[in-house]
Formats: sequence, structure tokens, C-alpha cells
Amino acid sequence: MTNPLHFDLQSLRVFLLAAELGSLTRAAERAHLTLSAVSKRICDLEKTIDCPLFVRQPRGLELTPAGQELLEHTRTILDNVNRMAADIGEFATGVRGHLRLWANTSAVLQFLPDDLAAFLGERPQVRISLEERLTEEIIAALDSERIDLGVFADNLPAPTLQLRPYRQSRLVLLVPVGHPLAKFGRIAFVDTLAYDHIGLAHGTSLLRLLIDSAVTAQRILRLRMQVGSFDAIGRMVEAGLGIGVVPDGAVHGERLKAGLRAIPLTDDWASRTLWVGVKSEETLLPEARELWQFLLRAGRAVWRGDRRRRGLVHGMSASTLFTCRTITPCKIFMPNWSVSRAVLV
Repeated sequence: MTNPLHFDLQSLRVFLLAAELGSLTRAAERAHLTLSAVSKRICDLEKTIDCPLFVRQPRGLELTPAGQELLEHTRTILDNVNRMAADIGEFATGVRGHLRLWANTSAVLQFLPDDLAAFLGERPQVRISLEERLTEEIIAALDSERIDLGVFADNLPAPTLQLRPYRQSRLVLLVPVGHPLAKFGRIAFVDTLAYDHIGLAHGTSLLRLLIDSAVTAQRILRLRMQVGSFDAIGRMVEAGLGIGVVPDGAVHGERLKAGLRAIPLTDDWASRTLWVGVKSEETLLPEARELWQFLLRAGRAVWRGDRRRRGLVHGMSASTLFTCRTITPCKIFMPNWSVSRAVLV
């Protein structure tokens, strides 16, 4: 049986270089080691797992099945070690806390940049790691306490979490000005299904919502192509390749000036609530509680403005929404926060 204590990081790094470069000689040059030292480390790894890692071919090294498996784990291990070193090292520079926040695409693209910038402007000693994830992943991570806070759509139940409303997002249909649907001021989603759509990637909450709505209407959502962002949907629609459903906050003025129309959907589900959730407010660290309360205040201020313009969602009062506690129903670096687009949503 393989003893996990026999693995060392330097040998794993050498193995990774050899696997990626396909040569022990080039791995030795990159690692600034002698060829014999690299060979010994690979040999020691093979003895540890009692399996060969490479097949020596005339054109270079080829991974065995055991080598392929070890390669995947090695990448994860070294990435986690690098992140650990970076996170711990920040405390030496005065960082007071490190918060883990996951959010869906709508929140990342529309609302969180301004809110996080305002929060961190008042707290330069706090660092936030923001990852863009699917709603179901966010709920699972909160439930297992792998993250501090999550922002996600209301399409999945989260009975074990404490949730508060963060923002309202209204879905609109993007069409070119010359499209047959461009003449409508409002439209039902079912009336768009005769045309090709541009959608997001499979697994995203928005695409799942659209497919479910089409199935309910006993129709098929004709996806001509799928892209990784709302901006990409706008570009494809602008090019005349189809129509697309996006949140109203993702529609920029320049897009409309470029020849697009944003038509509100009349369906009840087209008005979505984004929740901000935690496992338990009582167990939050001080910095996480500050962010939780800040996001609630930011959402409450916007919500009050939205109430005057379009009324309360689903007939719930603002006091009801903001006192509920449990509901059952690429990296971009900035001075002290980062966004990891781990999943395109």
C-alpha cells in the first residue's frame, strides 16, 4: 500500500515538469537540477507507488495510466500549495482576514464589482477570493462550510442555509433591430421558441431555467450555439446569429446603440431574486459578518428603489423579505480581491 507520507513536493514538481515537457533533460533544465537528480526523483516516485510512471519512447516520455492519474493529483496538490502560501503570506503584509465568496454569473457581472469595491475601499486589510460558480455548487459549498458567503439565484431550494434577498434581476430578450420580434414591447418566452437562440453553457442556472420553461410549454429550445458570457451572447445576437435571453443589468447602452433591442419577458419566472446566503450568521468570522451585513444593506437600498418603479416581487413585502432567515423552496486580480472564473456560467 502506498504511504502518502513518502511523497514530497519537489519530486512532484519534477514529475510535473517531465510530464509536461516530455523529457527528463528539459525537466532538469527547467528545475535547475542535474539530469541524474531528476532521474532519481522519478525513480523514487515509481518505487513509492510501485508502478512505472513513464514509457520511454524514441520521441520522448509517454505517461502510463498510473502516470496520468498522478499527473491530475499533482496539479491539484501544487496549485493548492501555491494558494496556501499566497494566502498565509498575506498576513505578513497586514492582511486582517481572507473571505471566500462564490457567486453566479449574474451577480459577478452585474452587481458584485461595485459592491465589493465599496466594501474593500473601507477595509483595505481584508482580502476577498471570489469564484464564479453554479448555483448548486454554491449551495453545496455553503452547506459544507467550504466558503463564507454565496450569492445565487432562487431556482434551487436551500433549506439548510440562512438567506436574504440581495438583488432583483429581470430577464429580457435581445434581438437585432430588424428581427421579426423587434416590434414587440413585451413578449412571452414561448413566443420566442420559433427562432434560434444563443445560450450559455450547459449546467448554468439560466440555461436550465429556459430549457425547463420550453419543456413546460411542450416546445424545444433551439440552441444554435452556446457561449461563456452575456457579453458574448450580445455579440452573437448583434451579428445576426440568433436571439438570446439575458438579465437586464447585463445589457449595456452601447449594445442598444449598436442595433439591438432588449424586450422584457412577461413570464413570472423572468423576474429572479438573487440571494446572499451563509451557513449560519452566528458562526461567521467578524470580517465575513461585516461583508454579509454590507451586501444586505446594498441590496436593501437598491430594492427600495426598485419597489417604487415596479412593485414588490411575488407579492412579498420588503419587511418579510428582509427578515426571513431560512428559505425552503480566468482570474482577474485587483488590489485586494480576485475573481476566479472557474466555471463559465
